[in-house]
Amino acid sequence: MKQYGLENIRNVVLLSHCGAGKTSLSEAILFTAEVVTRFGKVDDGTTTSDYDPDEVKRKISLNLALLPTEWKETKINLLDTPGYADFVSEVRAAIRVSEGAVIVICAASGVEVGSEQVWGYSEEANLPRLILVNKMDRENADFYRIMEELQSKLGRKCVPVQLPIGAQDDFQGVVDLLTKKGYTGSPAKESEIPSSLSAQVDSFREKLVEAVAEIDDRLLEKYLSGEELSPEEIISGLRQGVIAGKIVPVLVGSATRNIGVSSLLDAVHSYLPSPKEREVFLADDKTIEPSQEAPLAALVFKTSADPYVGKLTYFRVYTGAIESNSQAWNALQNGMERIGQLFMLRGKNQEPVPKVGAGDIGAVAKLSLTNTRDTLCSKDKPVKIAPIIFPEPIFSAAVHPKTKADVDKLGGALSRLAEEDPTLQVRRETDTNETILSGLGETHLEVAVERMMRKFGVNVELSTPRVPYKETITVPAKAEYKHKKQSGGHGQYGHVLLEIEPLPRGSGDEFAARVVGGSVPKNYIPAVEKGVNEAVHEGILARYPVVDIKTTLYDGSFHPVDSSEICFKIAGAQALKKGLAQGQPILLEPIMNTEVRVPEEFTGDIIGGLNTKRAKVLGMNLEHGANVIEAQVPLAEILRYAIDLRSITQGRGSYTVDFSHYEEVPANVAQKVIAERQAEKD
Repeated sequence: MKQYGLENIRNVVLLSHCGAGKTSLSEAILFTAEVVTRFGKVDDGTTTSDYDPDEVKRKISLNLALLPTEWKETKINLLDTPGYADFVSEVRAAIRVSEGAVIVICAASGVEVGSEQVWGYSEEANLPRLILVNKMDRENADFYRIMEELQSKLGRKCVPVQLPIGAQDDFQGVVDLLTKKGYTGSPAKESEIPSSLSAQVDSFREKLVEAVAEIDDRLLEKYLSGEELSPEEIISGLRQGVIAGKIVPVLVGSATRNIGVSSLLDAVHSYLPSPKEREVFLADDKTIEPSQEAPLAALVFKTSADPYVGKLTYFRVYTGAIESNSQAWNALQNGMERIGQLFMLRGKNQEPVPKVGAGDIGAVAKLSLTNTRDTLCSKDKPVKIAPIIFPEPIFSAAVHPKTKADVDKLGGALSRLAEEDPTLQVRRETDTNETILSGLGETHLEVAVERMMRKFGVNVELSTPRVPYKETITVPAKAEYKHKKQSGGHGQYGHVLLEIEPLPRGSGDEFAARVVGGSVPKNYIPAVEKGVNEAVHEGILARYPVVDIKTTLYDGSFHPVDSSEICFKIAGAQALKKGLAQGQPILLEPIMNTEVRVPEEFTGDIIGGLNTKRAKVLGMNLEHGANVIEAQVPLAEILRYAIDLRSITQGRGSYTVDFSHYEEVPANVAQKVIAERQAEKD
C-alpha cells in the first residue's frame, strides 16, 4: 500500500453494542474495497478481524483489529472493536487514536446499552461520527422506529441522509436524500425511487437541508429567504456540521448482504475529518498541530504478546514519521528504543513497510522498553502525548496453578498478560497467600486464563478470592508462660510474663519491654519479640493475622545454664496465645468505599440491594444525568458485585471500589466465618 499524506487518511473506529454487526460490516468494507476476494463470516470464524482463536470460539470480538483499506485515493484505517463491556479498554484505545467513528445500530434491536455507552465515550472524546442502521434485512427491522429511538436517546442531531428501500426480506437498497437517487443491489446500481417513498424522501430531505442550514449563518439566510441550497453547499455544510459535532448523519444498510456499504465508505471519505483537522493533545494540556515535517511524536495504544513474533507494539504517528531500522526516544521511560522492521497490520496479516508517516497507524515487534500509553519521539525535541485513560479493574479472582510446572511459569505469564491488557492487574494478597487477578468482569478474566494457556502454556483455575480477615482483642490481658524441659544434659528454660492491650484501629502491632532487675536478660528480649511477632501471624479465633495490639514484656525468669534464645522465643509465642484468648478476641473485616453510578430508574433497586449487603449508604449525588451512590460495604459482600450490578441495571451501571478500613464482624457472621475456616483447616 502506498504512503498517504495527512489530508488523505481517515482513522475511523467501529463502535456498537455486542452483536450489532461491526465485524460483518468491516468484512463487507474490505470486500467492497476489493482488499479481500472472499467474504468471511463470523459464524464460520473466517473474518479478517476476528482471527484470535478465542474470538473464533466465542463468535465475538475480544480485541481491537486494524483494517486499512483504500477508497477514492484515501487510506481508511478502520479499527474494529469489541462490543462486549468487559473489553472496553480496546474501545478506549481505538477511540483515542481515531478522528471519527461509525456507530453501528441493529435495525431490529435498536439503541441498546452498549450503543449508549459508546455514544457517551464518543461525546467525551469529542469525536465526529456517523451512524449506520445495520441488519435492515432482519426480521422486525424498522428504520423509522429506530430513528425515533436515536433522536429520543441520543439527541436530535441524529439526522438521516438515507432512507431504506424495503425492509426485512424485502430490503433492496437505499435512497440518498442529498441526490434524491435510489441505489439497489450489491454492487449498488442506480434505480428509480419507489413512488410509495416519495413523500417521505421529500419530508426527510427538507429536515436534512434545514439541519445543514443551521450550521452556517450564510446558508441559513439563504434557506430562510426561500432559495434552494446547491448540492455543493449541502455537502460542505454537512461536513462542517459533522466535524463540529452538531450533525450525526444516519445511513442504512445490511453488512451480510453488502447493501449500503459503498455509500458508507463514501460518507466516511466525505464527512469525517482527516488527521490534519484534529489537534494533538499533550500530557501537559498543551496542543500541537499535526505535521509531516515536524519531529516524530507517536502514541503506543496497544501491545500484543504474539507467541511467534514476540511483543507486537501498535502505534499511531501524530507528527513526523518513523522509519524501519531506526531509533526513537521513549519520553515516558527516558530511554532510546531500537526500531526494527515496521509493519502495516490487517487483522493478523503483517505487511512490511519502510516508514509510517504522520496521521497513519503501524506496528513494530520486539521493543524492549515500550509499553501501552508511552510516547515515541525525537530525543532532541521530546514530547509526551496525553495518555489513554483506561478504566480501573472491578472484578477479582484468585489464580491457582494446576501443576508444579504451572507454578514456575505463572509469574512471567501474568506479567505478560498485564502488559498486553492495561485493565488487567495482578497482585499478591499476603494475608490469604493468594495471587489475585483483577479485570473488568467474569468473561474478561476467563478469556485471560484461556489466553494464558494458549500463548504461554500455563494452566490455571479461577476461584472467588478469600477475604483477608484479621483478629484483635477488645480488653487488656496478662499472660504467663514457662517453657521448661529436662531430658538429660542441657535442659530448656524460658519464662515470660506479658501484658497485651488493644490499640486504635489501624495502628498495627507494637512490642515493648519493661523488665526491671534483669529478670529477663537483655540479650533474650529480642528473642521474645521474635516469638511474639511470629505468633501474631495466626490468631486463635480462626487463625487470621492479629492486628492493633501492644505487647509488653514486663517480667520473667531465666536459668543460667538451660536458657537460650529459642526457649524465650517459644515462651513469648505461647504467652501471646494465652493472652489473646483472655482478651475477648474479635474478628475484623475489610470495609470498602464504593461509588455506584446508575441511571435514576435503578436507584431504588441498587440501594435496596446494598442494604442486604450490610452496606452503610453515605449519600447520593446527581452527576451527568446519573445518580452516584456512595456507600461503605464489607468486602465479603461485594466480591461478585460486578455481576449483580450488570444484572440489576442491564449493563447501564458502573462502580468503583477502594479500601477504607477494618471493622468488627457482626457476631452471627463471625461464627459462620470461623466455622468455615475451621473446616478448611481440618
